[in-house]
Amino acid sequence: MTSLTTSPPLARALAERNFDSLTPVQTAVLADDAAGRDLLVSAQTGSGKTVAYGLAISAELLGDAERFERAAAPLALIVAPTRELALQVHRELAWLYQYADARVVSCVGGMDPRREQRELAAGAHIVVGTPGRLCDHLRRNRLDISALKAVVLDEADEMLDLGFREDMEFILETTPDTRRTLLFSATLPRVIIALAKEYQQDAFRIEVGGDEGGHADIDYRAIRIAPGDVDHAVVNTLRFFESPSALVFCNTREAVRHLQATLSERGFSVVALSGELTQNERTHALQALRDGRARVCVATDVAARGIDLPNLDLVIHADIPNDPEVMQHRSGRTGRAGRKGVSVLLVPPARKRRAEVLLNLAGIDAIWGTPPQADEIRKLDQERMLKDALFAEETTPEDLMLAQALLAERSAEDIAAALARLYRARLPSPEDIIDPGEHRSRGREDRGRERDSRVPRGEDRSAGPRGKPKKPSARHVMGEGSVWFRASIGSRKNAEARWLLPMICRRGGIDKTDIGTIRVMDTTTEFEISARAADKFVGNLRRPDKEDNIRIEPLPEGPQGEPAAEKRPARERDERAPRQYGKPWQDKPRDDKPRDIKPRDIKPWEGKSRDDRPRDERTREDKPWSKKPPGEKSRDGKPYDDKPRSEKASGFDKERRYDKKRPFREKSAYAAKSKHEGAAKPAFGKKKKKKFRD
Repeated sequence: MTSLTTSPPLARALAERNFDSLTPVQTAVLADDAAGRDLLVSAQTGSGKTVAYGLAISAELLGDAERFERAAAPLALIVAPTRELALQVHRELAWLYQYADARVVSCVGGMDPRREQRELAAGAHIVVGTPGRLCDHLRRNRLDISALKAVVLDEADEMLDLGFREDMEFILETTPDTRRTLLFSATLPRVIIALAKEYQQDAFRIEVGGDEGGHADIDYRAIRIAPGDVDHAVVNTLRFFESPSALVFCNTREAVRHLQATLSERGFSVVALSGELTQNERTHALQALRDGRARVCVATDVAARGIDLPNLDLVIHADIPNDPEVMQHRSGRTGRAGRKGVSVLLVPPARKRRAEVLLNLAGIDAIWGTPPQADEIRKLDQERMLKDALFAEETTPEDLMLAQALLAERSAEDIAAALARLYRARLPSPEDIIDPGEHRSRGREDRGRERDSRVPRGEDRSAGPRGKPKKPSARHVMGEGSVWFRASIGSRKNAEARWLLPMICRRGGIDKTDIGTIRVMDTTTEFEISARAADKFVGNLRRPDKEDNIRIEPLPEGPQGEPAAEKRPARERDERAPRQYGKPWQDKPRDDKPRDIKPRDIKPWEGKSRDDRPRDERTREDKPWSKKPPGEKSRDGKPYDDKPRSEKASGFDKERRYDKKRPFREKSAYAAKSKHEGAAKPAFGKKKKKKFRD
């Protein structure tokens, strides 16, 4: 079928790539109604759009010829939003036109512009680039577009979201009016339609979307999760589907860093993509995903634009997208070119309404459910182990010799158990996740029942924020007898009931329903086990555990410790004795106060006249040195007078001293006088003049 609709060199290239039939978007652009016209195409990302417009512009580029002439000025210009998408388009068009001797040149950011200049000067048939770099070459007259016959805007909506509107308009205004313009976009918002009306002529509109087109290859699932279980839900979702490559989307860079660290600690081979990475770091991360050295990629919306990963079968929305277009762009990374994919949306209770509206606006019929549980994942691991490719490989003589040696020393069950442990060791452990339905019902219906079944305050409470006691971490109240145990880890080593619960189940070989209250103290943790599972728990504890170094031992006398932040009861005091605050007269009458202990606010001269005051309590003008007998001389040789200090000649008028309107030099002259001549105000006002009582 392809040989009838395309030129022979392109049909040969398609046959080598096993293109037995064209995709819906490829068939639509090659229809008779679309031949030679401007196209406005809406199709899902990964539906074969690159090959579609490569086939659509072949008639303008080749005509009736089977090969291109010598390369000169470019005939076609392809504009892509990101460097990765531009390089991907370059590779696709290179193999599509390889038998037509086409020369395809890329001009993208992050590459050497001088090398691109040399390649453009040598001639090209098709130029692929990003908006910023293409505009730079156009302004510097390095790109000759005089012979241009076709312009393709790939992922036009993404270019608008990234702020390339002015660059797109500059490119369209600079290119010849006789060109053919093809605009491809995953969605068609009003801005794209307005752009098409302004720069296209009688455009033929093609829409390939909805359940019959765009979303047919993607299985959408919405998972209800409890608040705070996002990280655990991502871990279990990755373990449940076991996709060769998975993409996890977050809304912020900080969320990307946090989730990358969490998955790395769980044992996943993970890389991150965010706007803060350099181009070199971004290239290495994508190469690790393509080579298989990394399995999971955590990225933001902008950083994941235009990337095409092989074997990407799973997309997880750790944060709910902001609009339906972003939802389609994220999910479009999987289910590409006929492959099946899964798009999982994690929905906490507070965002459920928003998720429903988002799915409704996007026209997506998602399957709602709960996150995968640890038991389901372990069951799948067992099935996958039995179908592992390791058992299908041919057995060598060396393998047989080693197997016989093992059978001579160990039993078949021991060897099989060791093989199972080795298989599980390379897999990240699944997380125990709270069912959001049970969490909600417990919060509404069983809250009063749990409140009645609690023990008195101070006996079964764990540490809360700011030292306040909080509700114990008991999942349920034991209806029968129980046995208490102690673990050698506490809050000082960041112990939490969330991860202690699966550890206890694994060490003791019991189910989580057999575990009651978990009390985390400073250095130890006490928990109760139901009586029916206590013997089994004790028997399994005797086995050594190499995964952790936590010692668990029974408490025959019941719980003995206190929670980490439990407040101690107040010390009992004798009600007959009065309160003591450190003051000896607190409980005595005022007249019985000792005379040598006086409050600070009582002055010794309170209630006395000035004449009755003792000499050492007079003010400064009444002190004995304020008057000197006549005839005595001071240090400078001037005789003292017997006038009071207030009546002494000051040497300058007080009004002049405080006159702020006088020049600065006059004030300085007065301030320079000696203390005995009466000038008491310091220069520049550095020292505050003391006020005396008259």
